[in-house]
Amino acid sequence: MQSADNSRGENGYKTLTQTQVARFWEDGFLVVGKVLDDDLIEAMRAEYDAEFSPARRAEQPIRNLAVFEDDHDHGEDDEQEMLQFMQISEHNLQFNRLTYHSGILDIIEDLIGPNIQLFHNQALYKPPRHGGPIFWHQDNAYWRCLPANLVSCWLTLDDVDLSNGAMQFIPGSHLRPMLHDQAQGSDVLLDMGKAVDDSQAVVGDLPAGGITLHHCQTLHRTAPNTTDRQRRALAIHFMTPGTKSARTGETIPVNFSHPMLRMRV
Repeated sequence: MQSADNSRGENGYKTLTQTQVARFWEDGFLVVGKVLDDDLIEAMRAEYDAEFSPARRAEQPIRNLAVFEDDHDHGEDDEQEMLQFMQISEHNLQFNRLTYHSGILDIIEDLIGPNIQLFHNQALYKPPRHGGPIFWHQDNAYWRCLPANLVSCWLTLDDVDLSNGAMQFIPGSHLRPMLHDQAQGSDVLLDMGKAVDDSQAVVGDLPAGGITLHHCQTLHRTAPNTTDRQRRALAIHFMTPGTKSARTGETIPVNFSHPMLRMRV
């Protein structure tokens, strides 16, 4: 795990040192550490649990992305869950406020500059004991953005390590896009499969309220949650204004789904 050697910015929050910025662009990711205070963590946990409660699932746009990583037969008792709530900030005021968190934006500004636009955000929940995996992939294989310089902030509301689904990264994999296959058993997920050497993986252990950062072309994955602990995470994806969709060739507009989070003239 990379060390966190942050300095403090004008708002009193952590900012990145020159060493950390250089490390991010060399490796394609950075383990930053804790950025949320304990009171905010508790408040966000309550909001998160309410959104993912069984009573709400039928009403909200939550889907299960989990598929098995092997070819063996599995019974109903083995069902895995990796629940995804896309654009949660459009459904919950507290998560909307979190996308504007000064401590997070200060760190993102260190990487992509003072003009920061939201690409999208998602809550990603792995329940205890049967939280499913996410395969090795590069985000921009899904997004098809140009230029490919988006930065993702992965924030956890629980202590995370390899056993309950901490992020894993392949250093240097952001330097070129790679071809992805459709994941077996899924109409949604992509998978790099055996093309990735797992022995190169770096695990981003974090305390609750901590973040990792990764480039949109960095290979990353999360393992199953086999513990008795929850793994409540949120991913916020940032871009610079003027980013285009490779699918349409058009600039992604500033609108309700893609607001400007910070602009300095």
